Amino acid sequence: MSEQTSKVLHINKSWCKGCGICVAFCPKNVLELKDGKVNIKDLDSCIKCGQCEMRCPDYAIYLGGK
Repeated sequence: MSEQTSKVLHINKSWCKGCGICVAFCPKNVLELKDGKVNIKDLDSCIKCGQCEMRCPDYAIYLGGK
């Protein structure tokens, strides 16, 4: 298993301000805004590209280990 595929998507909702940038940049439509915060709506579609992590201005979403 490669390092890329072993990563897991994490969200720190207390840091999220609901700007939606991560939702807009996700190429697989994995994320959504729900109740003013980012939410994972389809984790199975995540390709772990890191766009959400790279674009989040508040470091509220990241790819890391289990």
